[in-house]
Amino acid sequence: MARLLRAVQDLSLARSLEEVQIIVRTAARELTHCDGASFVLRDNGKCYYLDEDAIEPLWKGMRFPMEACVSGWSMLNRKPALIPDIYTDSRVPHEAYRPTFVKSMVMVPIRTASPIGAIGNYWAQPREATELEVALLQGLADSTSIAMENVAVYAELEQRVLDRTAQLVEANAEIQRLSLTDELTKLNNRRGFFHAAEASLASSRRRNEASALVFIDVDGLKPVNDKLGHEMGDQLIVDMARVLQSTLREADVVARLGGDEFCALLVDTDHAEMVRARIEEAITAFNVESNRPYQLSASIGIAESEGSDTRSLDRLMALADELMYEVKRTRSTR
Repeated sequence: MARLLRAVQDLSLARSLEEVQIIVRTAARELTHCDGASFVLRDNGKCYYLDEDAIEPLWKGMRFPMEACVSGWSMLNRKPALIPDIYTDSRVPHEAYRPTFVKSMVMVPIRTASPIGAIGNYWAQPREATELEVALLQGLADSTSIAMENVAVYAELEQRVLDRTAQLVEANAEIQRLSLTDELTKLNNRRGFFHAAEASLASSRRRNEASALVFIDVDGLKPVNDKLGHEMGDQLIVDMARVLQSTLREADVVARLGGDEFCALLVDTDHAEMVRARIEEAITAFNVESNRPYQLSASIGIAESEGSDTRSLDRLMALADELMYEVKRTRSTR
């Protein structure tokens, strides 16, 4: 009885099926001083011999039809099977037992109401299990059913925690993404630009690569808003964002700073002015191919930086901004 109580306590602490089967196979042998014990689960109409502890191998890992083995009989009839001599009992599949040491056995169902498995004890000599041994083994089986239910509940709760944690991680990642992204264009916003560009600029300088800060101001947004409406003005901003994305490289950091202002950090480039030409060509191509009621136009300022440059990203942005306004002033005086 003391051994059963210890097994019940151990089962109450089990958090996995593997822990349960180790406790059961060990306790089952010690409770009845048998030569072997098996832990069987009901599995889609078959008896699955999940685990065993015996003086010689039995059927661990094998599956048998419910109607063809004693464990199946015990589950189907919801009661113990006491077999003092396996060769005189019609419930025993003799061909399966003949290669083994088993001469007598007792099998009890795990849970008498809708059994989910069975525990078997085996002896190497003819022997009839006592009433106390059967009661102890059935007590172990009943405690095993509760432990298996607890394991299932614990696993479900653990999975819910994992799912909830994953959802929180995903939500936090989305919040982080939104905090760095311009809602209209899906480019980096000002915060996202500084977050990515400062790291990119530092990495480029460590490799002694030239870089450039490109400042782009969209021309004519206010007239479009005033004459065609803000929805069309938003579309103009989106179109400019798409032009920039299609023109610049994936390694370049592109952002909408707000309103009609865009900027980009180009890394590993010695030909920044060629970028201006590519952007202007892309804008021209867009205007030719689109049927928008407006024409895209932009003023572009570029601040170049050598690999040995120590100017901050803020300073390069301010310089590119100044150069952009020079371009805008030059256009206005023509």
